[in-house]
Amino acid sequence: MNRINIALDGPAGAGKSTVARLVASALGFVYVDTGAMYRAVTWKILQLGLRPDDAEEVARATRNMEIRLARSEQGQLVFVDGENVTDYIRSADINRNVSFIAQNREVRRLLVEKQKELAREKGVVMDGRDIGTSVLPDAEVKVFLTASARRRAERRYAEAGTPEQTIEEMEAEISRRDQIDTNREASPLRRADNAILLDTTEMELAEVVEAVLSMCRSYV
Repeated sequence: MNRINIALDGPAGAGKSTVARLVASALGFVYVDTGAMYRAVTWKILQLGLRPDDAEEVARATRNMEIRLARSEQGQLVFVDGENVTDYIRSADINRNVSFIAQNREVRRLLVEKQKELAREKGVVMDGRDIGTSVLPDAEVKVFLTASARRRAERRYAEAGTPEQTIEEMEAEISRRDQIDTNREASPLRRADNAILLDTTEMELAEVVEAVLSMCRSYV
């Protein structure tokens, strides 16, 4: 099987992580959740008692941080300075603050270096907001996943188990995150010129995964 790189971009809550993980599993590729890396930094910054919008202090702390992704039977694990933070990085508190971290130029530079290194040998499925435009501009397959803000909020609410927010609060937060991600100076959210747009508002998960796999078949 040919080894290629697959870039999945899109706004918050578009289902990128779930789709990327299932596509990687189907192809026998490595899944890299870049969003988890930014969430991990956010968790550590909050643990250190730093303000997420203090760009210099956040960048300094990130330079001294070790972030590691590992595979397990339960899925991808995320470690910060040796501590497994996988169960801590999807909270409402992280959701509220991760945008400040993601728009920090130095943090993005540091994490993009790590992400490029992970993809150097090919055979990677990577999701985020700037994968096709900044991290893996030469990826063989690029997909921009999107859905209405309401649909994305409904999906997040269903996945939460014991939600900390209402659907309406999640929808408002997602819309706010869209605005921040689209308008930030450092690697803003946008569809790469050669990325295929896939609106999943009315699609089931299996249909989305199959659509992405069909785009990959001519290469692998």
